[in-house]
Amino acid sequence: MIPEEFEYKRAATLDEAISLMQSSGGEGKFLAGGHSLIPLMKLRLSEPGVLIDISRIPQINGITDQNGKVQVGAATTHAEVVSSDLIRRVCPVVAECAAEIGDPQVRNRGTMGGSLAHSDPSADYPAVMVALDAEIHLKGPGGWRAVKAGDFFQGMFTVDMAEDEIIAGIQLPPAQHAAYVKLHQRASHYAIVGIAAVLEMDGRTCTSARIGITGASTHAQRLTNVEAALAGKELTQANIDAAAAIADAGLEDVNSDIHASEAYRRAMVKVFTRRAIERAASR
Repeated sequence: MIPEEFEYKRAATLDEAISLMQSSGGEGKFLAGGHSLIPLMKLRLSEPGVLIDISRIPQINGITDQNGKVQVGAATTHAEVVSSDLIRRVCPVVAECAAEIGDPQVRNRGTMGGSLAHSDPSADYPAVMVALDAEIHLKGPGGWRAVKAGDFFQGMFTVDMAEDEIIAGIQLPPAQHAAYVKLHQRASHYAIVGIAAVLEMDGRTCTSARIGITGASTHAQRLTNVEAALAGKELTQANIDAAAAIADAGLEDVNSDIHASEAYRRAMVKVFTRRAIERAASR
């Protein structure tokens, strides 16, 4: 289908983008890579009167070191994340996750900020952001604020962000014992179930764990029961198996669709939780 008619405007700065959104009378949408918004517009599930292009704002592009943490501009593409030496050195699980997104066309046009703002229940980044306890930096008419990923994702396509706010960047903490694995839908490569595991290790003992999940429910969230089962334990195969066996116990509103039933997803949550923990522990 062909989208409804719209105005196109390009912002050169964050402040200009916010101003254009305020003057749109509630009709505006921000456009970066377009891989979330344009398909919705073609289906006429979204009919913005104004598209505000933010893809060329220097302030929200690029990847930099911020006192040992990695700052990723919201308009940075997935392909740039995959190829970043800094991310691969400091927080390699994010590059690993980005490499699993869609296909080469999607990775070369889609952006990290766009994916997070869209909050598709089967998107890859959200599980990793929740497991990392990443910070999402927003700017709006009232200024700047930072939101932890665990608070940002609130429901299906629902995030803690006002209509006139924009994601400017994402701050990633260092993480070496971390992994992301998923069961993907063959055509779209979206996650039927995706699990991110971030571990703090003392030898073979897990001092703390953060486990994020996507694809199984309405939005990315943590598997706190698995985290508690791992904390303070030596990561023997028996202990990993025991923690993974309860991975679906706290999940509600588990998805059931043409790709996988609720029962199948619950079974795969256990399988991929075990695989993520094993891979993270081996690093």
